[in-house]
Amino acid sequence: MTRFLRNKVVRGVLAGVAVAVLPVGITASAARDPRGTPAAPRADARTTTSTTNASISTPAHVTTTSSASLGPAGAVAAKPYMGWSSYSMQVYSNDGGGWINAAQLIAQSDAMHQKLQQYGYKYINIDAAWNGGTDGYGRPVPSAKLFPNGLQAVIDHIHGNGQKVGLYSIPGISKAMLDANLPVYGHPECRTGDLAKQPLQQGDYWGFGYRIDMTKPCAQAYIDSIADLFASWGIDFLKFDSVTPGSGHNDLSMDARDEVKGWSQALARHKIWLELSWALDINYADYWKSVANGWRVEWDVECYCPGEALTAWPNIARLFPKAADWWRHAGPGGWNDFDSLDVGNGTMDGLTKDERRTAATLWAVSAAPFYIGNDMTKLDSYGVELLTNPEVIGVNQAGRPAQPVSTRTNKQVWHALNADSSYTVALFNLGTTEANLTANFADLGLDGSATVRDLWARKDLGKFTSGYTAAVVPPHGVRLFKVTPQKQAAIRVNDDDLRVGYDGTWQRNNNYEVPAVSEPLTVTVTDSGTAPAPTPVTTSGVRTVALNNDDPGIVYTGSWSRSTGRGLGDYQDDVQYTETNGDAFSYSFVGNGVDYVTEKDPSQGEVDIYVDGAFKATVDTHADSRSAQQVVYSISNLPNGSHTIRAVKKSGQFMLLDKLVVRQESLLNPGTAAFDQGAQADVTTEIGRDPGELVSIANGGKALVKGTDYTVDGKVVTIKKAYLATQPVGSTKLDFSFRGDYRDDVHASTAAGAAINFTFRGTGIDWVTALAPDQGEADVYLDGKLVTRVNLHSDVRVTTRQVFSRTGLTDAQHTLRIVKVSGDVLRNDLIRYTLAK
Repeated sequence: MTRFLRNKVVRGVLAGVAVAVLPVGITASAARDPRGTPAAPRADARTTTSTTNASISTPAHVTTTSSASLGPAGAVAAKPYMGWSSYSMQVYSNDGGGWINAAQLIAQSDAMHQKLQQYGYKYINIDAAWNGGTDGYGRPVPSAKLFPNGLQAVIDHIHGNGQKVGLYSIPGISKAMLDANLPVYGHPECRTGDLAKQPLQQGDYWGFGYRIDMTKPCAQAYIDSIADLFASWGIDFLKFDSVTPGSGHNDLSMDARDEVKGWSQALARHKIWLELSWALDINYADYWKSVANGWRVEWDVECYCPGEALTAWPNIARLFPKAADWWRHAGPGGWNDFDSLDVGNGTMDGLTKDERRTAATLWAVSAAPFYIGNDMTKLDSYGVELLTNPEVIGVNQAGRPAQPVSTRTNKQVWHALNADSSYTVALFNLGTTEANLTANFADLGLDGSATVRDLWARKDLGKFTSGYTAAVVPPHGVRLFKVTPQKQAAIRVNDDDLRVGYDGTWQRNNNYEVPAVSEPLTVTVTDSGTAPAPTPVTTSGVRTVALNNDDPGIVYTGSWSRSTGRGLGDYQDDVQYTETNGDAFSYSFVGNGVDYVTEKDPSQGEVDIYVDGAFKATVDTHADSRSAQQVVYSISNLPNGSHTIRAVKKSGQFMLLDKLVVRQESLLNPGTAAFDQGAQADVTTEIGRDPGELVSIANGGKALVKGTDYTVDGKVVTIKKAYLATQPVGSTKLDFSFRGDYRDDVHASTAAGAAINFTFRGTGIDWVTALAPDQGEADVYLDGKLVTRVNLHSDVRVTTRQVFSRTGLTDAQHTLRIVKVSGDVLRNDLIRYTLAK
């Protein structure tokens, strides 16, 4: 049976209870749909800035106030929650009600109390199909069949074990509830029949109900009445599923944001944790952060293999690019949710031991809610070991989401800077063969030596000067470390680090950044004795770079293979291909546009396209006949900076990649030149940035010597004929490298009085940022005292300039504050502090 057919069967089983109550009930407790692979309804291309309700839209790049603010539930969500969810076992058993009945929930609560609770696990979350109808006010009533002694008895037992209780709900209101036209509890002037938007609009992914019109005061009163009822039962957590934009509908054909806001307000009064699901649209990340305490970032982790497995490696592997997109949006008050962590029992997990530990590590370093989906009465010893390692749990609960050094490899280094100046570092081998993996301290932002501790082994490994190499990491394996800087080390803190706080309205990038980039000057070397004609100067300002499918920077996730010598008109006569839904490729680039070029064929189907983590379109690569080198997706006019394109197989027998074409700003004019050995002359080109931004010129990785091999006069670079005369006849590529903002990003604000705040312990502090024509002055405070006013204005935009420095501070905690005084914009790029001697 195919996975798709399995999903339909499981959905029918789980939906049975909910569907049975629809004629008299509300859809808020309707069953959850299996979404193990991204094969649900097609989501068409959308305009990311559009909205159906402008009053509730917040652009995803906007950061408001400081990073210390908490979400709607306040201190309840100061850390990622730890617990258990029933849904994985509901799917595994193919019997939803069998895993949310009273006896089973009590058994799981007791098992958690015995095995896991002392390590921080507290939540028992009851997923779909728990209800059995509604009361006379349209509020859900628990199923008498599942809870013969009442749900309250189960809740009391869970609370008696010192744990918390979660329930499940979805947006919308059923037609049966509209037809019943019941009074709203506490508001007899309100009737359920008046609550839907007109004309009727589908309210959830499955079509169980209709969208509620939150412009009507009675709508909020109705939601309040249900939230108050949940609070009276002692509910501590609500999972709100099928939230859009997201949940397979990123085109705003459905939009549940106003209902989410209503639930947020209703639940916040009771300090009930609000968790949103599933695959939320990252374009609205700041909105989710303003209304919720957690948000699912991807499809279900379950493989929908009843009786066989809970999950599978591809469902874990596909989370890495999502974590790379979402990490900076998580922090105290709101967390990135990766779904259930199914690593507790090797006989059912569907993962190898190495993959189980890799999953646990990814959840831990990402500060994702640490909730499991296994039958806790049957945890194996290795599962208990994974779930109870106090040092790994400490990483998760520290709430410092890790980021990758690069996603352009399957040997990935992820890191997070902690409040105590230590780093959490995970080395993931996502490849299919064992490998040595190295964490270079400089890549983390650490200049100096450090001690390294293996957190899984709970063993100190010693002191290292500039990095650490983990030997022979197995396929799909991981090593997890704590890296502690030693005396006099300097720590570089990027503008998007969780430790940096912002007052006012700030934006990350949004065309305020300048990326580091390398561009070749291609010199054609001849030996004819005839002086070459001058290369014409161009004014287009755009260059294109074609990357074949085997380019090492393209990262393939899943079971991809390469086919060569096909003779079918492919670019460079080869393609990369996969037959598995959910497999993906991604490529990170600097530029302002990219094309996805592939073959169209009767054997191929749909592919979902994401750019910078945001869903863009579903493209159809099916055709009645084969055609090579077809541009199936193209995007232009991106801000000239760092971007990532990701494509995910959705349907069809095959998905192929032939090449990618990247468009970049051209910084060399002209970008080509000619040199003749028999009529030697210098070669010149004009650079498109300030000459101080030119870092180096290299040939095959070997740097040319400035002043000898080349000179710079203003923006004109001259390659000396004496150097070119040493080059062989043919094509010589001289790579011009330009610096950019630190890690190619900045935070910027145009608001009057906007401020940057940073607390550190050390003896020295530097502020490194950009200078630009649109900037003015800023006041710098240290420990609450104004120490200087710095001028950030420059006639040209330049990067990474040290504008403030203080040394000789006492070895104590200090606070740096920078306040915008004048100019159109204030940029923050890098803060660097030095530890004591």
